This record gives sequence, structure tokens and C-alpha cells, in this order.
Amino acid sequence: MEDCIFCKIIAGEIPSTQVYQDDAVTAFLDLSQTTPGHTLVVPNKHVNDIYGYDEQLAADVFARIPKIARALRDSDPEIKGLNILNNNGELAYQSVFHSHIHLIPRYNSDDDFSMHFSDNSDKYDAKKLNEIADRIAKNIQPK
Repeated sequence: MEDCIFCKIIAGEIPSTQVYQDDAVTAFLDLSQTTPGHTLVVPNKHVNDIYGYDEQLAADVFARIPKIARALRDSDPEIKGLNILNNNGELAYQSVFHSHIHLIPRYNSDDDFSMHFSDNSDKYDAKKLNEIADRIAKNIQPK
């Protein structure tokens, strides 16, 4: 895509601090560095978000995540964990509309990164959960 910043990074038109590239993905350090080592894994093929993946692209991208995650972990003995995030759509905090996976190293509980989930379990009994699951299952497309 002509005006996509990640496409330009992949093509080498914009500098980045690259850690990995092959025929399917490019991985580079996020400029924000939420924690040191915060890396983005980006498919070389332009797709806006996870909804644009076909099975082959998903296999290609997600097959590389563990290799890059292990390299990140092994780069610093202080890394104690890793968050893997993918934001899809503006409401979900996607800011660049070229799909990308965030690998955010975790050093300790005070490393300036947090995720807060609401516990709404008291609002969902088995019947409601089954209704939601059925709606989702009916929309899963066969191969």
C-alpha cells in the first residue's frame, strides 16, 4: 500500500531498527518501547488487521512468533515474561492499519505496562455463555 508506514519500513524506504526479516514477516523495534525490546512483527503482505488474514498468511506469521519471542527473551536475562498483543480496529487501540503483533518483554510487575480486565463472571451463567458460544460457532467458516 502506497501510504502505509509499515509497508515503507518493509521496503526499506523508511529506517527502522530491524531484528528479523524473511519472505513472510519483518520484525523491528517499536519506537514507543513500552518496555525495552518492545518488538513489532509485521506481515510483509499488507493487510489492515487480523480479519484480512487467510490461512496461509496466518500460518506464515504465527509460525515466526515463537522464534522471535525466544530471541527476545534470550537477549536479556532480566526478561521474566512476554505479552503478545494484537489490536484490531481503532476501538481496540490499533493506530497503524497494517496488521502487527506486539511482543512486549516483561521485566517485573513495575515495568510500566499493565493490562486490566474486568471480572464480569457474575453476569454470565452457563446459558448466556452457551448462547454467545453458539453465535460464534455458527459464524466459523469451513475450510
